[in-house]
Amino acid sequence: MKRLRWAMDGGFWDVDVSTPMTLNGIARPVPGDPLPLGLSRGVRLSRPKQIDFFQRFMTMPFVPCFNQRHGTSLQRVFSFPFGQRWFLTLLGQFNVQDFLSTIRTNGFMQPSESSWMQSLGRHLCNKSLYALDFCSELSITPDDTLLASVEAYADNKTTRKKAIFHHKASFFFPHHNLTVEAAWPGLFIDRHGTYWDVPFTTAIDLASVAADAGASYHVCVNHNAGSPKQFEGQPIGSVAATLLPGLCAKGSLSFKKNIDIWKSEAQKLKMVQPYDIFLSNPHISGSGILGAVVTASMGENSVRAPPENGSERFKGFGLHYRGANSAILADVFASVSLSAQHGNFQRMFLDLTRFYGHLDFPSGSNFVSGATCLASNFYNSQAPSLDAVQAICPSATLSLQQQIAGPFSFRVDSGVSLDLKNRECHVNVRDPVYAIEYALQVLGSAKAVAWYSPKQREFMIELRFFER
Repeated sequence: MKRLRWAMDGGFWDVDVSTPMTLNGIARPVPGDPLPLGLSRGVRLSRPKQIDFFQRFMTMPFVPCFNQRHGTSLQRVFSFPFGQRWFLTLLGQFNVQDFLSTIRTNGFMQPSESSWMQSLGRHLCNKSLYALDFCSELSITPDDTLLASVEAYADNKTTRKKAIFHHKASFFFPHHNLTVEAAWPGLFIDRHGTYWDVPFTTAIDLASVAADAGASYHVCVNHNAGSPKQFEGQPIGSVAATLLPGLCAKGSLSFKKNIDIWKSEAQKLKMVQPYDIFLSNPHISGSGILGAVVTASMGENSVRAPPENGSERFKGFGLHYRGANSAILADVFASVSLSAQHGNFQRMFLDLTRFYGHLDFPSGSNFVSGATCLASNFYNSQAPSLDAVQAICPSATLSLQQQIAGPFSFRVDSGVSLDLKNRECHVNVRDPVYAIEYALQVLGSAKAVAWYSPKQREFMIELRFFER
């Protein structure tokens, strides 16, 4: 099982993003940008193992995907298991869109070719249509996994390499997960949907195992080397300061509290297994998180750009120190979430309706500054500052899921924020993601998810286990 980058609900931790831009299906958000939505978050199972499962148990000889760079592609895995601990895979990708474009441009048959089979073979021998990813997953011990992969495209000189060591909580290292990762180049995505390549990036993550409630902490160290550049085919834009060369260490301590508002006491259908055991209990519940985070950076990544609004009337305060080539920042964060479900997901039709809402306050210092500024405005009978109002407004994430028929359900995730300076519409819908989920009932809690992101123009089919 591959690691899902540990996430704090406060929005301070990088969570791997699922993307068809690379064969391994993973990118990391730019540090400091909002966490990706639930549907687009990286999955725990590596991409080669997902496709191998589809081929073996779901009768899918090829798994389709779509992105802006390559268009429509088909993927297939060839696995070479060596015992129970070592798993080698070769993932191949065929670019269908380029294949059809070549035929439309140059024609299918040449005068010198005597049959359509010969013409088809010539087109299929075009190396630019293919990409390969070689991946090795070795279970050193039941608690330690080492993954190494090499990815290459025939039409691109860039070869992507990655190595990940993951240690999960064990008897000798209880209640903690440790991950060490190196990638060259590392692929990142910013809040505008632009992909960036960092020539060499390393990360060390130590996280206490998340509990349903109580205290938890997280320590992460990242190092970037080399100047970042935009991924091929991406529009021109300015690079985020956190991707520049340098060392960054981040530590956080948070406290979580759960509240059960209502739980259904109705009996479930006897002798009928739910399509997903995690989605079989109607309820209304809430949770809250309060925490503090400290970030220390050294190098070019310690430079921070001024606020985009450039406002002089409102300026947030925070605990920070800035040197010539270093910085230390400290802040508090909070989040509140509400989850509601109707139905047991046992019947054939309309037996599951789920709603999830999440309010994120990523900066306590900005919130206090905004509240203080508004109080001063009201006390002095002045018009409230739009920047101050904006500072106290949280960012929201909304998710809605509805069963269609049997194991099939429709789901949409979207971020929502307020933009008071936009006179046409104050509500900004951020990065909606639409999906059809197919619950694999025999596995208890597993699902195949086909999702599409209109903003990124990306489509993927993924396999996910034990996710709510």
